[in-house]
Amino acid sequence: MELWNVTELEGKPSSPLFNCTVDTSYRFTFYQVSYSVIFLLGLVTNSLALHRLYTSSCTMNSTAVYMASLSFADMFFVISLPMRIYYYHQKITFILKYISLYGGIFFLVCIAVDRYFAVVHPLSPNLRRRRVAQIVSGGIWCVVLGLSVSLPLLRLAASHQNRPCLLDPSSLRHRTFILISLSLVLGSFLLPTLILLYSYSRVLSVLRKSRHRCRSQRRNCRQTLKIIYWVLGVYLLCFLPYHVNLLGYTFTHMKLLPHCGLAKLTKTVHPIVLSLASFNCCLNPLIYYFSSSLVHRETSGGGARDKISPGQDVVLLSFIPACHTQHSEVPLLLSLNVSAHPASGPQCNSDHSNKGHTKTS
Repeated sequence: MELWNVTELEGKPSSPLFNCTVDTSYRFTFYQVSYSVIFLLGLVTNSLALHRLYTSSCTMNSTAVYMASLSFADMFFVISLPMRIYYYHQKITFILKYISLYGGIFFLVCIAVDRYFAVVHPLSPNLRRRRVAQIVSGGIWCVVLGLSVSLPLLRLAASHQNRPCLLDPSSLRHRTFILISLSLVLGSFLLPTLILLYSYSRVLSVLRKSRHRCRSQRRNCRQTLKIIYWVLGVYLLCFLPYHVNLLGYTFTHMKLLPHCGLAKLTKTVHPIVLSLASFNCCLNPLIYYFSSSLVHRETSGGGARDKISPGQDVVLLSFIPACHTQHSEVPLLLSLNVSAHPASGPQCNSDHSNKGHTKTS
């Protein structure tokens, strides 16, 4: 289930890769077990997340649009897992794999940027309109679909006519394909990761300042900070090992880094890091949806639910739209009052009543 299948590299007798082989027969059983577990967990968690999102009486805001797209991307991945166990479905699942994997990464970044504008630049609501989120989501789907379709086409063009599943790194045409594919894959991870880290680092900075301003909100700030750390930790834990290993795996097989020990290591751990990246589809709903008891629901007044006005309470980490139903009111654990002068920074609201929260119908 690698990005591409390559022929075994034994090299010349003088090459460090000569007779450098490793037994990876375990990977088929490992994939069957890990994908079965991920399929069951991912199907349940993403189904519950989508059901919770679309049965809510709230109007979807920009964050909810990105969350819905993320859940659909994760669901694509979950659906592809049973087919990926069987080799004859490889061409179809190759496309589904990258639609879901990198579509999920892009939508995770969209959520981070959306939180960045909600917290760091709350007086610029135009970028967080629901219509903008829908356009951005549609554009991301088009980009991911284009990349996912282009990779198999490049692979088919570079491979042997009678052996379309094997690539020979010694062939210039095949090496070109591998390098182009690697650049696309790593670029699709590195750039979004930098944006995500920057966005959440700025959000963390605002949260830390607000925690020092008001002692009564320190506990809630710590809870919110903990969720951000979980988001960053899970993201890096799932995706970073896979892409680092992919880089080493490719370089060793292309003899750009002819080191037998590294070649054995990257090939041995590849099924593990790939399964770890796949497991992210199970963790996203748990973090973004089912931890909502520790985070806020975003409130906004009037008919435009996706706008934030000066003086309005801004929820720092709302991942699903907020509303007041006929039976109960959504709890707000932590809020920062945005003054009319953003330069002064967020002010701590020590009043624990519902004063200042705009009630929506």
